[in-house]
Amino acid sequence: MLTTTEVRDHIRGLSDVDSLLAVQVAATARLLQLDAAQKPLIAPGRTCRIDNSIRPASLRGLTGTVQQPNRTRSRFDILLDEDATNQLRNRQDPANPRFKIPDGAKRYRLSKVPGSCIELTDTPADL
Repeated sequence: MLTTTEVRDHIRGLSDVDSLLAVQVAATARLLQLDAAQKPLIAPGRTCRIDNSIRPASLRGLTGTVQQPNRTRSRFDILLDEDATNQLRNRQDPANPRFKIPDGAKRYRLSKVPGSCIELTDTPADL
């Protein structure tokens, strides 16, 4: 295993852009691997809670099940559970509701919730 000093010396000794670019690409790929290992996997079927960083505030604390992601996996649809659907229905201004929840609907699907606002509530043992 090389030390950090040896790696830096090797990089300083590289004389062409292509070699330096190859090192940069490898380092970036490794950083992405390490970062992915630290983040929980948001996947369809997992239970979740919407955290307090989301706007509008009426969505904060609602719970449900993660549905499909968007193409970049940065936003997800969430199917709210019955309790959260009722909470959202009651939190809105009846004269001008932002979320149109049909009368009698037990569960409501929120679309495009940012992944950064999703807290997973199930544990890996639950999967």
